[in-house]
Amino acid sequence: MRKLIYGYGVSLDGYINDRDGNIDWTDPDEELHQFHNDRYRQLEIALHGRRLYELMAEYWPHVPDTASPIEREFAELWTQKPKVVFSRTLTEVHWNSRLVSDNAVEEVRKLKAAGDGVMEVGGANLAASLIPHGLIDEYQLFISPVLLGGGTPMFPTSDKRLTLRLVETRHFATVVMLRYLAE
Repeated sequence: MRKLIYGYGVSLDGYINDRDGNIDWTDPDEELHQFHNDRYRQLEIALHGRRLYELMAEYWPHVPDTASPIEREFAELWTQKPKVVFSRTLTEVHWNSRLVSDNAVEEVRKLKAAGDGVMEVGGANLAASLIPHGLIDEYQLFISPVLLGGGTPMFPTSDKRLTLRLVETRHFATVVMLRYLAE
C-alpha cells in the first residue's frame, strides 16, 4: 500500500499562509530547497488541492532563467511528476496532471491501494478532508520562526484526538523539521 505524507512549511502558530494567502515568509535556504527537491524526487504521485495547484502552476512551469540551479531542478521535477488535482471548479489541468472532481477520500483510498510507493498531499483543505479518515501516514512540519496571527491553519479543527509519534527532527538554517508517523 502506498504511504501518504502531508508536509508543509508552517508558521510557529500553525498557519501555512498569512491572512492574505502569502507564503513569502517560507523562502527556503539552499540546503532546505535541495532537501525538498530530493524528497519530491522520491514521490510517486503528488496530490494537490486546487489552490496549491494554481499557485504551483503559476510559477514552476515558467521559472525565470535567472532562477538558481536548485529552483530550475525543482521546476523540472514538478512539471514532470505525476499529479492528481482535486477540484470541483477547475475544468482542466496540465503538466502531467489528472483532474478529480468527485469524492477525494475514495480516490485517495484507491490510489493508496494501487501501489507501494510514496505520495504527498499538498493543500490544507485537501489534507483536512483526508485526516479524519486516517489516510495520512506521515506528517512533516517545516516550522518557520514567524508568528502570523491568522491565515490558513495546517490542521483542521477536530472533535477527536490524533496521536502521532515523533520519528525525526532536523534543523535547517531557516526552519526546524518535525516528522511524525500516525499511530
